[in-house]
Amino acid sequence: MHIAHLLRDESLGLRPLWCEDTMLGREISGVTATDLADPARSVRPGELVLSGLLWWTPDDGPAKAERFVSALRTAGAAALLAGEKTHGGVPDDLVHACRRYAVPVAAVPAHVMFRTITDSVRLRRRGGPGGPPALPEPARERLDRLLAEGADPAALLDAAFAHLGRPAAYLLTASGRTVAATTDAVRLPMDGAMDLPMDGTGVTVPVDVAGAGPYERLRLYLPEPADAPPRVLREIAAVLATWQRSGADHRATTYEAASALGALLTGGAADPFALRAALLACGLPPQGPYEVITAAPDRWALAEAVARLRPGGAAVGALPDGTAFAVLAAGQRAESPTESPTESLAAIWPRIAACDPSRPQHAGTGPRADGPEDLNGALSQARYALASGRNAAPSTSSVTDAASFTGLAALLTGIPEEVRAAYSHTVLGPLLAADNASSAVLLQTLETFLARDGSWARAAEELHLHVNTVHYRIGRVEQITGRDLSRLDDRLDLRAALLCRVR
Repeated sequence: MHIAHLLRDESLGLRPLWCEDTMLGREISGVTATDLADPARSVRPGELVLSGLLWWTPDDGPAKAERFVSALRTAGAAALLAGEKTHGGVPDDLVHACRRYAVPVAAVPAHVMFRTITDSVRLRRRGGPGGPPALPEPARERLDRLLAEGADPAALLDAAFAHLGRPAAYLLTASGRTVAATTDAVRLPMDGAMDLPMDGTGVTVPVDVAGAGPYERLRLYLPEPADAPPRVLREIAAVLATWQRSGADHRATTYEAASALGALLTGGAADPFALRAALLACGLPPQGPYEVITAAPDRWALAEAVARLRPGGAAVGALPDGTAFAVLAAGQRAESPTESPTESLAAIWPRIAACDPSRPQHAGTGPRADGPEDLNGALSQARYALASGRNAAPSTSSVTDAASFTGLAALLTGIPEEVRAAYSHTVLGPLLAADNASSAVLLQTLETFLARDGSWARAAEELHLHVNTVHYRIGRVEQITGRDLSRLDDRLDLRAALLCRVR
């Protein structure tokens, strides 16, 4: 790749400030960004240097520019791209220094991110160790334009494979969701898409994005790769990686909007106008109905699940305590539209959790919220369902619905372990003493008596004791706990205390 290629790329909007025609053919060996006052040690020969000019100040500006550019010349830099954002333009001191040291310089508009330039350079140079790019120049330029215009991945796939006759190609998530496909590609079955890259058919190329977690990793998949050389596929994967990175700002904005909605819902009675504005900011309808899901520990797992359940009309964020949550516009879902939200989520959750087997993922669902005023209650129930699932089986991924709390034992699992333990110790007291054999006998008798609905005869039969012995032991329990087991309330208190024990 030459300097001329970079300056001709209209999508970057670079503005040449000084460069002789003979320098346009300089080969660019790589790209580095630096704001060191003396960049000599961080620049390699032939590299394109990006600088935001944070090192330059009007005070002693010429001397600073002289030092910086002379270091670039010594290091053998191919050219300097200077950002206009910091100072509102490129200082004349820097341009004069570049002319003196014969270092080509161009201005980078404030709205152009350095990452876009870096990705463009790397894309053009990709194609195998030491080899030229495999994609034809028109294809690369078309892809660059599409990326700059914010095109969707389906358009990128069509453009990338146009010179190959647009074979069937798919962009898949780790859980098997199809993000995009070429125009004529047949729809992949959702249940089988996750296994396709693993089944030995076709070819799969990872879309490498630094820092992407297990739920964000994408793969380029071709069932029939015969006409697509590996180097071409790697370049196309690099284009898709650029697309994924370019969406980071948008994802951060939508996440912040959803988190603001979560803060509003958990902050007490929300002002109706503020709630309506928060819903609209998330792209949700202001009138409802809605479905609510909570999840832990990874919000990206929930985001992937929501993308499968409801590709549009959903907001995923974090509550003030860090719990991930999602609000979905109720209606027809992408998968199994006749199922309830919990049934749909439960069906796909194992696929989601399998993306990272090392960390169990839990989700909780609440009742349908008919309108904005019902969201707080639905969210509260979904949070309780999540806590219940995590407490009941912390090492196993699960989906728990608030509607499943049909018994006291299930209901109590949502209470924090510390609270349950404190209640149990308060009510049962000395009966929980592990080193006291008589306490253990009394505790066993109490459990059996309550499990047999307070029947003396059935409890005695179960324990192989005389009825009088059961009467005696229950009397001792009443003395120790201060409870009267002839009263329903006291029986319920003791039963709850037994269920709350942390074993």
